[in-house]
Amino acid sequence: MTHGRADIHRLLDDHDLRPSRALGQNFVADANTVRRIVRLAGVVPGQAVVEVGAGLGSLTLALVEAGALVTAVEIDRHVLPALREQVEPLGVRVVEADALTLDWDELLDKGTKGGPAGDPGPGGTWSLVANLPYNVAVPLVVRVLEEAPRVASLLVMVQREVGERLAAGPGAEAYGAVSVKVAYWARASVVGRVPASVFIPRPKVESVLVRLDRHDPTGPPPAGTEGVPYERLFTVVRAGFAHRRKMLRGSLAGLVAPAAFEATGIRPTARAEELGLEEWGRLAGWVEASTP
Repeated sequence: MTHGRADIHRLLDDHDLRPSRALGQNFVADANTVRRIVRLAGVVPGQAVVEVGAGLGSLTLALVEAGALVTAVEIDRHVLPALREQVEPLGVRVVEADALTLDWDELLDKGTKGGPAGDPGPGGTWSLVANLPYNVAVPLVVRVLEEAPRVASLLVMVQREVGERLAAGPGAEAYGAVSVKVAYWARASVVGRVPASVFIPRPKVESVLVRLDRHDPTGPPPAGTEGVPYERLFTVVRAGFAHRRKMLRGSLAGLVAPAAFEATGIRPTARAEELGLEEWGRLAGWVEASTP
């Protein structure tokens, strides 16, 4: 039911298409890969799934095969006719939109095509499963975490360096401001690698699969961040990582008072990659509480 290499080439030829470099299009042409993605995403029959960057429908078909209720988002108007031809007869709702600018509440409130049994409807939860274009992966993941609390889990295929950054913890080479932001919203881990040979065209970079499970949106903020305004917290985090080699007393000068380090038990000689989310929250919160 899913696409192989011959199917991808046929669809490209039949619709006079060429993969767009500007849109970062690399179509998956391997049934085992897309079924593995669906399995790692934990998709079960009747589950509502939004797929971003559906392309020619390889992953979409695997999601349908698993019984998911799929809303497929695709920005490329040239690819859309081929995608619709492949998946709409199977009940997939296809939406032409830019996932970086669309209204996520509106998209999810409309539910899946036709509102079949199991459609979450307004208020229900979704999963996001996607082969993300490498150039939009980080801003898209962050936007979904910040603006779409009904998306309870994400399984995304991204460039290896990007995936490692999303899932990194304190002390890791890939750990950065984005890692802290992801940790604020979710638990993230790299759950698999994907060889370049499964794509058409073949990318020049390695890919990984990253799973993100959102913290309970109805629960309290993560430990250490209670009462700390979100923008304040990440202003401090971004400043800390802007000069990774600097000690925090230097990189946070003007944002964090020297007394804050002693008060929070954080060494002023530490560097940004040594601090976890809770420690960032303590630093940002102390400054906020002490500011008239």
